[in-house]
Amino acid sequence: MTTLEAVRPRSGSHEAGLTASVLLAVAALIVTVISLCATAIGGVRQPLIALAFGVFIGVGAFLRLRLPGDREVWPVATAGALAYSVLPWFGGVKAEHAAYQAVTVTAVAMVLGMIPHVIASRLPALDLMSRQILSVALAAFLFRPLWVYAEGQSFPAWQISLIMVAVCILALLADAVMASVVRAAKTRAPFLRTLGDELQAGLGLNSAVAATAVMISMTSSAMAYWSLPVFALQMVLVQVAFKRYAMIRSTYRQTIRALSRVTEVGGYTETGHARRVCDISLAVGREMGMAETDLLNLEYAALMHDIGQLSLDDPIPGGATVVAAPYQQRQIAEKGADVIVQTGVLDEVARIVRHIPDPYRRPQEAADLSVPLGSRIIRAVNAFDDLVGGSLEGSRRYEALERLRLGMVYDFDPKVVETLSRIVERNTSFAM
Repeated sequence: MTTLEAVRPRSGSHEAGLTASVLLAVAALIVTVISLCATAIGGVRQPLIALAFGVFIGVGAFLRLRLPGDREVWPVATAGALAYSVLPWFGGVKAEHAAYQAVTVTAVAMVLGMIPHVIASRLPALDLMSRQILSVALAAFLFRPLWVYAEGQSFPAWQISLIMVAVCILALLADAVMASVVRAAKTRAPFLRTLGDELQAGLGLNSAVAATAVMISMTSSAMAYWSLPVFALQMVLVQVAFKRYAMIRSTYRQTIRALSRVTEVGGYTETGHARRVCDISLAVGREMGMAETDLLNLEYAALMHDIGQLSLDDPIPGGATVVAAPYQQRQIAEKGADVIVQTGVLDEVARIVRHIPDPYRRPQEAADLSVPLGSRIIRAVNAFDDLVGGSLEGSRRYEALERLRLGMVYDFDPKVVETLSRIVERNTSFAM
């Protein structure tokens, strides 16, 4: 197993992420079983309405969507489930279903919608359906009692609408919190940073989900069953737009990964060097609390940090820039940054690459905080991989880490080196 594989979150972080997912699954299972039993005892109220929303949710579960950042979402299903949870009237008739029935319909419909994917061995993440059920349960058990109270107090329609909006937003926030807990456990990233990334990543789509859920609930009184296909089409179009965006991002990333291998094919760097530096840098960046947008720039910069080597007349032996003269390191960084700038959209990536040769601080001077954190991370990780490469020997890793620690006085950011040391030492057993 290579150094790259050694730093992937497979040991404690993997177990922590799995534990968090299992706990959510157990909580969702308990809520679902209780709801199923309550529904079986009390019977299904207004079964045709329940069936209509069940079909809506089931189709939404089938039309799942994967967003950048390895996020899988069910926007159509979520909108339908929330709409059913906060439904006050339907076709001029009061919605009489209890909160537990909303959970039952959601759980059964989602399971049925997933069957084609299960048959095709495309299983969703363990925590995904659990989060959906728990967030819908929160919305239902909050709104149904509030709706009974509001009706008894003769609240005007606009106040009821505000309650619906607040409940839907709260349910989506709860989903973001649960997703952040699982992601933070898996990646060892700070929870608050992960939560911020989840909220930012889901802002646009969750806004559409909440708005659609409320609109279905508000218009169902007059439009009845017609409200479901009308707003389902709207939500599907939103999902298609986000899917196209995700595909563009994926293609862009694959293109950059392919370009990063030019130096390997040309014999300027070792095979897998850019990929290893990228993966280790991302692990360090996550643990240091970098935002997701910054991590994306870090990924691109790490992949292309050696592209400037193509300007050298004679390749550096082994492509190890750690042994190159300072002027060569500067030349490689400057040429690489100039190439990246030509894309017109990766200015921050170019800035990171340009500052990689800059030491953490110079003699008799304070630390240079103008050097981007991404540059400091890549500088240390690149030196580590230059010294270790794809070696399986644990002694080489320890020697490389010791050399980096000795360079913390001037060359390397101490916080970066210590974070890198924790990551490598934590996963040593997987590389030996």
